[in-house]
Amino acid sequence: MNRPSRTLRARLHEIIFEADTPEGRLFDLLLMLAIVSSVVVVLLESVASVRAQAGPTLRALEWGFTILFTIEYVLRLATVQRPLRYARSTLGIIDLLAILPSYISLVFPGGQSLLVIRLLRLLRVFRVLKLAEYLRESRTLVQALRASGRKIAVFLMTVMTIVVVVGALMYVIEGERHGFTSIPISIYWAVVTLTTVGYGDLAPATTLGRALAVVLMLTGYGIIAVPTGIVTAELSRTIGSTISTQACPACGAGGHEADATYCRRCGTKL
Repeated sequence: MNRPSRTLRARLHEIIFEADTPEGRLFDLLLMLAIVSSVVVVLLESVASVRAQAGPTLRALEWGFTILFTIEYVLRLATVQRPLRYARSTLGIIDLLAILPSYISLVFPGGQSLLVIRLLRLLRVFRVLKLAEYLRESRTLVQALRASGRKIAVFLMTVMTIVVVVGALMYVIEGERHGFTSIPISIYWAVVTLTTVGYGDLAPATTLGRALAVVLMLTGYGIIAVPTGIVTAELSRTIGSTISTQACPACGAGGHEADATYCRRCGTKL
């Protein structure tokens, strides 16, 4: 009795989550078209002149897309064996965030502007167009960033120490009379200077303060290259492999190696 429903569920899963069949590929291409169209609607609605002429029409289209994506999100949850696991996955969270702003706008007007986050759903283009090489490279980059996490954390702690110390020194050297009214304001100046942004809203006026600023600027040029070097070193150690377009039937995770037998996230047999 349950076999037909299981067959239908598996068929829907194949269409919604995978791009190896004509139906699945068509579904995802239409979905991406709807995503781009919905973002264009949001962008147009933010233009006052367009909103004055076609405001009701744009809002109707916006809610139409929201309802469409809500149904699609429910179907995704219904066609996986572990819906909660999918809901907590990166793509699952993005899918949810793509529809929440419209409902939030019912309570907080203007929240629908956040619907531009739907563009993140175009990440599915890697699977739809079978750009496996790009997917493999993106996975390699993510692995390298994760491996670099501790080193980058130490680096950021060092940077924070530098800006706090320099900010405190600048507060003592320049003082309130030159705009450095507090240590936090001085730290803000140190961050802007170290990152070579240079807004120009604060500037040292004394000779000693300018000398300290020069040292901080030169330090900034040297520091900028550190994170790049850390990630590059990890990238050179990361070995990629061929990625398939197959999605896990339980949690919907993608990005599996071509010869994978089990899901890399939940362990379900593929």
